[in-house]
Amino acid sequence: MDWAGTPQRGQGERPALLVLDLINEIVHPDGRYAADGYGAQARERRVLDTAADAIRRARAADIPVIYVVVGFSPGHPEWPAGSRVFEKAKEDGRLVLGSWATQVHDALAPRPGEPVVVKHRISPFHGTNLEVLLRTAGIDTLLLTGVSTELVVLGTAQAAHDRDYRVRVLEDATLAGDAEIHDAALKILSRISTVTTVAEALPAAPSTPAAERQGVRS
Repeated sequence: MDWAGTPQRGQGERPALLVLDLINEIVHPDGRYAADGYGAQARERRVLDTAADAIRRARAADIPVIYVVVGFSPGHPEWPAGSRVFEKAKEDGRLVLGSWATQVHDALAPRPGEPVVVKHRISPFHGTNLEVLLRTAGIDTLLLTGVSTELVVLGTAQAAHDRDYRVRVLEDATLAGDAEIHDAALKILSRISTVTTVAEALPAAPSTPAAERQGVRS
């Protein structure tokens, strides 16, 4: 595919791994948005296993892992009226913060001390403390994983690009509702970021029995 040939740009001195919206409501088989194709794509492409590998590699390399979750307070006071993306959230009571739906999938669970940024819109930079976290830690490169490739990953890459971060999209740890949309989004992403894979972007983590046994169960 065209995006696979994008030139590899150098990684900065201080990267961080962003885990974007890999929450139960979207990627767990029982999640309501999972039925829109995200659950099937996660299973078929083993995205959760690959994202878990990215997290292990980042931790082993002392690269900060920052989680981002989308959600709304009970009653959805932050809900954006007129948004097609979020129109079912308030209508059906989806994406309620503090519920199972907005928890990070168990296979990718944050460790104590790892930041979890809560957002109410597509971009994790909009109305959140993400940029403060990045600037305080001296981060200059963002490694992106998560869902969905054409909305959240693309929106994050665009916002990060315009804030002068280097951006690397770990394509095998991202997904859309179907493969065609995923590939189309990667072609656009290749214009503003380096599209790569987990194995290419992160050094292998030391093998442990727990890591070898780990796998995502549906």
